Parts: sequence; structure tokens; C-alpha cells
Amino acid sequence: MNQALLRKIESEQFRKDSPQFAVGDSVRVHTKVVEGDKERIQIFAGVVIGKRGTGLNETFTVRRISHGEGVERVFPLHSPRVDKVEVERHGAVRRAKLTYLRHRIGKGATLVPERASLKAEPAAKAEPAVKTEAPAKTESADKAEVK
Repeated sequence: MNQALLRKIESEQFRKDSPQFAVGDSVRVHTKVVEGDKERIQIFAGVVIGKRGTGLNETFTVRRISHGEGVERVFPLHSPRVDKVEVERHGAVRRAKLTYLRHRIGKGATLVPERASLKAEPAAKAEPAVKTEAPAKTESADKAEVK
């Protein structure tokens, strides 16, 4: 009973437009920042190095290099302070947590972008290869070869 009641209360707080991104993606997180009586949008761009939690407690960690120093920030996924999450580039990774990026420097800290052609490639291999005949030689091509 308590779990059902808790889920019902939490369902009202969920983000309606849940962003679709995965670990390894390069994202731009638009956050609302309140300064005095003004509110503005601040963008934090980086690589998603981890996701954790479920429901309202779901968070994701974004890492970027700022002035030669690594900066990580943890964002609650369903927070009203997170305006939107834009995916700049999908990364091809094979880990759930990319903590090893903390020890990498320079280009070693960048991830390989995911190629869309990899998903279409197996279907192309299933089709048999068609032989094509070489075009017939003409007299002008024979004369050009002789010279």
C-alpha cells in the first residue's frame, strides 16, 4: 500500500519530456540559475560519465574540462531546475560508468562517436554480391594505352 501511494505521489513530479541520452553521450544541460530576483539559463556542456537511481531519485553526472581542470556536476533528472538536456553527440561506450576518463588527459579523454552505419551494415552483408562486368574497351582507349 505504501509503495503504491508513494509511486502515485512521485508520478505527479516526473518530468513530462524525459530526455533520451545514455552514458558516453556529449550533452548540453540547461539549468535555471536564480541570482537575486532574476532567473537565467546557464549551460553546462560535457560527457555523461554515469547514471544512477530510479524514479525521482534518478541522477546523471556530466564531466567537462574547464581551464585545464576537470569539473563534474551531478544533475537530478526530474529537477525543475534542469530546463532541458540537449544531446550533441552519441558516444560508443561499453561501460555503465566512465570513471576512467578522470585519469585521461587531452585527446585521450575524448570518446569515439557512435556511427549510424554500423547498425545498417549487417543487413548489407546478408545480400549476395552482384558481379559487374568491366566496360568494353574502345579504339580510342586502345590508342591511348599504346602511347
